[in-house]
Amino acid sequence: MRVLSLALALGVSLIATTAAFADITVYSAGPGGLIDKLAAGYTAKTGVKVNVFQATTGKIMARIESEAANPVVDVLISASWDTATDFAKRGWLVSYTSPNAEKVPAFLKNDTAVAQGISALGIAWNPASGTPKPTEWADLTKPEYKDLVTIPDPAQSGASFELTAALQAKDGWKLFQGLAANGAIVAGANAEALNPVMQGAKAAVFGAVDYISLAAKAKGESIDVIFPASGTVIAPRPMMILNWSKQQDDAKTFIDYVLSDEGQKAVAATYLMPARTDVKANRPLISELKILPVDAAAVYGKRDATLAEFAKVFGK
Repeated sequence: MRVLSLALALGVSLIATTAAFADITVYSAGPGGLIDKLAAGYTAKTGVKVNVFQATTGKIMARIESEAANPVVDVLISASWDTATDFAKRGWLVSYTSPNAEKVPAFLKNDTAVAQGISALGIAWNPASGTPKPTEWADLTKPEYKDLVTIPDPAQSGASFELTAALQAKDGWKLFQGLAANGAIVAGANAEALNPVMQGAKAAVFGAVDYISLAAKAKGESIDVIFPASGTVIAPRPMMILNWSKQQDDAKTFIDYVLSDEGQKAVAATYLMPARTDVKANRPLISELKILPVDAAAVYGKRDATLAEFAKVFGK
């Protein structure tokens, strides 16, 4: 019988055993290097092998749908909290509260999901672009940024959609109309919006997922991330256990490991904000940002209408 202690906040580590255990399967949205590191760390602690599928949230959802007759995923890590809300409504999730979630803020956890880490949206700006450093969203509507701004498509990026909804609720469509009039282009998902800025073809991304740009800056790329004082949105990355899992005990200890000191330090190393407030990170944290309110039920309830109006503004 397995001897396996939960990684409690007191600092007790997971204990590996010599018995042969079944694998667990984890589907995770990026960053890819993070889930590989977490899987390796968990296996080293427990002896349980982790099969990993890493892709965008959309591709992961498509894979889960294709496997409906024979589901294999035990733990899902999404880039959008809406996934956890949707799966809970469908009755697909296991209730579990990790003992290591004690230092995770209440708004980043519930009975069936807990954040692995958190990203925020900001302006990703190339200092070598010759444009003045922006400090507010509206700066990107100024003549200096004519035809030099990209925007992740809110139809493809859940975080971009929530930023669009939050800013529209705050000030209407005026900001987006200004961006469109100034030649901003909607450039696909997050990577498609960031790449032209990194390459110098464009000057700034309106609503960039921050950890990608922060990691690139740390590697010496000409990129900076600005969080407007007027506010932005965050994108918690929920972890959840699927109720069809035949390895639910292992799935729970995997969640424990990700929320352990070691797991959260690995999260912070990717420039995501760790879910636990007692783990340090070399980046701005939630307490340093002004977070715009997002009523998820209301926002996603009118998602189609919001996307239709956004497309109209940008002539799509």
